[in-house]
Amino acid sequence: MLRVAVVGSGPSGVYTAQGLVEQDPGVLVDVLDRLPCPYGLVRYGVAPDHEKIKSLQNNLRTVLEHERVRFLGGVQVGPGGVPVDRLRELYHAVVYCVGAAADRRLGIPGEDLPGSFSATEFVSWYSAHPDAAADSFALGARSAVVIGVGNVAVDVTRILARGAAELSRTDMPQSALTALTASRITDVHMVGRRGPGQARFTTKELRELGALPGADVLVDPAELALDPAYADPSALPAARRRNVEVLREWAERTPRGAGRRVRLRFFLRPVELLAEGGRVGAVRFEHTAPDGRGGVVGTGRHEEVEAQLVLRSVGYRGVPLAGLPFDAEHGTVPQSAGRVLRGGVVAPGEYVAGWIKRGPTGVIGTNRPCAKETVASLLADAATLVRGEVREDPLTALRALGIEPVGWTGWQAIERAEAELGASLGRGVVKLPDWESLRTAARRAS
Repeated sequence: MLRVAVVGSGPSGVYTAQGLVEQDPGVLVDVLDRLPCPYGLVRYGVAPDHEKIKSLQNNLRTVLEHERVRFLGGVQVGPGGVPVDRLRELYHAVVYCVGAAADRRLGIPGEDLPGSFSATEFVSWYSAHPDAAADSFALGARSAVVIGVGNVAVDVTRILARGAAELSRTDMPQSALTALTASRITDVHMVGRRGPGQARFTTKELRELGALPGADVLVDPAELALDPAYADPSALPAARRRNVEVLREWAERTPRGAGRRVRLRFFLRPVELLAEGGRVGAVRFEHTAPDGRGGVVGTGRHEEVEAQLVLRSVGYRGVPLAGLPFDAEHGTVPQSAGRVLRGGVVAPGEYVAGWIKRGPTGVIGTNRPCAKETVASLLADAATLVRGEVREDPLTALRALGIEPVGWTGWQAIERAEAELGASLGRGVVKLPDWESLRTAARRAS
């Protein structure tokens, strides 16, 4: 039997495991994850009010319950856990599906002021990621600025503008729900440095902002008109054309006088976060203009937008994993068709899939063809790989290192605990928000 470790239980990792066991009956797969819970960004990145997307967990569950797939949660690969070299001794092949864990920075003065966060930090908080900082996120703020115009920016904007009744139906942790319910934010500004024709959000996500019952969406037609594609968006790709059409429609709306306002701003480049009382109080923007080549240039005109909360959503970046080569310029592991390259040469038995392979691009479904390519490479190498000696039981070896993995029954115990917590609060399932509560719940399976 060919024994394979897949590091990471998000979509790319699970799709890799699925491809391996479906295409070769002689493969055993261990899916390792640093967290005691599976599903990666489907559990900890998809917004809690996106129940349809979160239901993808059911498909991932089917794979992880396959008779030749074993989930091993709570296993750190690298420093403080299983060294990469040791992992290679325990398996014929290892596929790294570790994503892109770091946020890109703005690189402007004031970026690290209290009250300024990456959008990922905010998402982790309201998604109950056990590494999330226990921060109030300045939700006593009156005004928030979200920098970026991708789907994550739309998600955090929508969560800030949602009402308590809508959020209470989700699996959001109770602490985050309580803080958001008490929020005094009335204005959320979502800001892009380029025009609406270049925004990265999907039309479906955009339309959800317009459907918020307690918020008006405000769009300045003068800012839309700066975009060369505004008057005639027919040359744009279909998705971006639809975005422009939605924004044009909203620009003509009469506000209803709702309690909250979502302001979509374009052609503004952040240049500084300004302090007030020791924390962020405003964002200074420079107005930009199209340069005729798809980019923008500064105009020298500036504007300050009040903000006691700033969320930066300008992209992700892969981080090095000790023991693996890393391309610092692209934030990825060097590879060819999923095979890891060391010094430009294929490293036998080492593979990558997902964002650490191709960079932080695409949506969840993009991971399927990415994983498929890697699986094809691995199975093409299988005859050579299986000749290697793998004598130890990986689980026994992990325990010898002081690691007690959370198996599938441990994860099921966590699920039961989250259902019980929700019932006690008069809600549906409510996520456990910290390492200790997750570990305690998992131990109930023993």
